[in-house]
Amino acid sequence: MQYVDWEFAKSTGRALVPAGPSVTPAEARAEVEAIRAAALAARQPVAETARLHTPPDAPDALVVDRATWIAVNADSMSSLLDPAITSIVEKRGVTPGETARAVGGKVTGAEAGGLLALMATKVLGQYDIAPGGTPALLLVAPNLLSVSTELGVDRSDFRAWVCMHEETHRVQFTATPWLREHVIHETRTLAIDLAPDAERLQELTNRLTERLPELFQEGSTGLAELFTTPEQREQLARITAVMSLLEGHADVVMDDVGPKRIPSVAEIRRRFTARRKGAGAPDRLLRRLLGLEAKMRQYHDGARFVRGVQDQVGVDGFNAVWTSAETLPQPREITDPKAWVRRVHG
Repeated sequence: MQYVDWEFAKSTGRALVPAGPSVTPAEARAEVEAIRAAALAARQPVAETARLHTPPDAPDALVVDRATWIAVNADSMSSLLDPAITSIVEKRGVTPGETARAVGGKVTGAEAGGLLALMATKVLGQYDIAPGGTPALLLVAPNLLSVSTELGVDRSDFRAWVCMHEETHRVQFTATPWLREHVIHETRTLAIDLAPDAERLQELTNRLTERLPELFQEGSTGLAELFTTPEQREQLARITAVMSLLEGHADVVMDDVGPKRIPSVAEIRRRFTARRKGAGAPDRLLRRLLGLEAKMRQYHDGARFVRGVQDQVGVDGFNAVWTSAETLPQPREITDPKAWVRRVHG
């Protein structure tokens, strides 16, 4: 029984998302082939730098357009969230009627489609962990093309740089098979725990009205600060610590590989970091409201954690982080790598 019409989400997303830069069919084919070649070329240097290895039978990266990215992510969101939504409905003990489910499914599907359309214009690449499906490395061709043009950087170098980052994500999950199921389980559990009952929903509505101005201030963590209990924030912090680890590790690997193989890596990093911060006031306001500024800080903390650990125990010592869920960094350790080293290495 589906409470979100994911097919409607896909069609909504396809209708809303712009196609991307205007190129000829020949130019599009050339760009796709160049991205595929960059993805293949990233495998060996990433493996050597991270000292982690993807199994030889792992599928090649998929170079996709924005509409395909939307379709793939709608399927993944369905597999990830539908069991959580069903559990929430069962926990409340009230099952909506067929008409209510159909109407509600269209509404939520439209909302999901709108969000996917927005994200599809921004994502350069992604390792899709595909709950219930086959994981895949996705590279979004129109976005790689448009961002390299926007930044004014060497297109070939930029492709290589992004592929180093995304290949690191692939090796994180393929060299550490337990990690995928751990992330899926933790995310589903949090989704169920975050769902408010009627009493809690009224409380949150009142709190939002009272404290909305605080969300626009510097240092705010966004809507999550209002909509979560201390226990939920602790659970969210654990998941965020893992996400920060994954992103920070990918940034470290891509930048370590870069100087040897990407001549303009320093300039790409400088310009891309400036872009991540968001240039305009409306963009900064949206980021603050959604907590994305805090997320960017956490990605920065993740890279500092990786560097801090590697400075103490080297790459092989750092790779103990992939041993089990117990060796993943705790929230406080992301900003204190010495604490992680003491706990894991003694």
